[in-house]
Amino acid sequence: MAPAPNTSKAHPRHGLGRALDNIFVERLWRNVKYEDVYLKGYANMAELTMGLAQYVAFYNAERPHEALGHQTPNYVYRTANGGGALIVDRFSDDAGTPQKKQYGSAPGSEAVDMGAA
Repeated sequence: MAPAPNTSKAHPRHGLGRALDNIFVERLWRNVKYEDVYLKGYANMAELTMGLAQYVAFYNAERPHEALGHQTPNYVYRTANGGGALIVDRFSDDAGTPQKKQYGSAPGSEAVDMGAA
């Protein structure tokens, strides 16, 4: 008996060809392993949980990131300044016209016209 035809039009997300989909998470876990887990060799789950909480706090508040202009993620988030972030203020008082603001100096981070919503 022949298999039933696949009537689904959506492409299945089974991982093939999706290497760039999770590149940021993969890089984060690489850093966690090499900068914390492998160095400390946690003995049990309680130590690991505490150690990871401390590392994530360090990673966001103290560790400078090259991609963010050697600033911390917390600083960039708080100030909206760095990392080539493009902030579009769609709620300004300027008659509904979106305001474009360019922060940082990352290569290829030119301001982009986002158009009206």
